[in-house]
Amino acid sequence: MNHILKNKRALITGGSRGIGAAIVKRLASEGADVAFTYTSSPDRANEIVQAVQALGVQALAIHADSADAREVVAAVEDTVNKLGSIDILVNNAGVLAIGPIDDFTLADFDRTFAINVRAVFVATQAAVKHMKEGGRIINIGSTNAERMPFAGGGVYAMSKSALQGLVQGLSRDLGPRGITINNVQPGPIATDMNPSEGEFAEILKKQIAVARYGTVDEVAGLVAYLAGPESGYITGANLMIDGGFSA
Repeated sequence: MNHILKNKRALITGGSRGIGAAIVKRLASEGADVAFTYTSSPDRANEIVQAVQALGVQALAIHADSADAREVVAAVEDTVNKLGSIDILVNNAGVLAIGPIDDFTLADFDRTFAINVRAVFVATQAAVKHMKEGGRIINIGSTNAERMPFAGGGVYAMSKSALQGLVQGLSRDLGPRGITINNVQPGPIATDMNPSEGEFAEILKKQIAVARYGTVDEVAGLVAYLAGPESGYITGANLMIDGGFSA
């Protein structure tokens, strides 16, 4: 690696598993000191800290529930206090609740928006107070903001569509300050929660142009690019990484 993120400090929400863990490791391999939040599995979080520290950078695991705005703000402040500042924020934490309109509960609706939308705004608002020119904010959205091919996913799709309007609007606020903000919108990605094999996966593969699931490392690679110095002219963008699922 070229260590293009050397002397940068990053916070990744929901960084203990799946796409989030891959982003933590990728940014660290590029030289960034990293903090990440988690809500369960402290052993898994500690394993990631050790793996990152082995790369020669600082690592910090923060227990924080993204549904709680106070804990989100505290995670940003903890990052600044322990790492010295914050240059990169990756809003990765998210939940997926699926169900028919007749049975979808308001509790699931509220939790979906608290984590998928409100926490993104709260973390961004807290982080930009500390960011200097060259700051980077990257949200992990979803291809479902553009296309929801099955029933029951309306609320999830709406929460990810909300991020599109948020980054387009905030790009105007933050652009004059030299801070960029973008969405990365993955399609089907192979994780423990979304395996690339099985009946459901085979149905989805038929709708993907490249006929396969993506990998967490492919998503992390795009995030690393957006976090780096060559992406300064990209802001307010919704960047699909879905193998042509939405094509």
